[in-house]
Amino acid sequence: MGKKDRDDPKSVVRALVKAGKVKKKCCKSKPRCKKCPVRALKQAQKERAAA
Repeated sequence: MGKKDRDDPKSVVRALVKAGKVKKKCCKSKPRCKKCPVRALKQAQKERAAA
């Protein structure tokens, strides 16, 4: 396998999960909790689009 894209939103969320800042699995609460991986993924996608 080659070098992975470090700016990929999924890899950003994986790093946050490993650091303990985001939960591994979404609890599907409404509204999404602050440690939700779905919310973190949407935020990472938004930041990548802005950059």
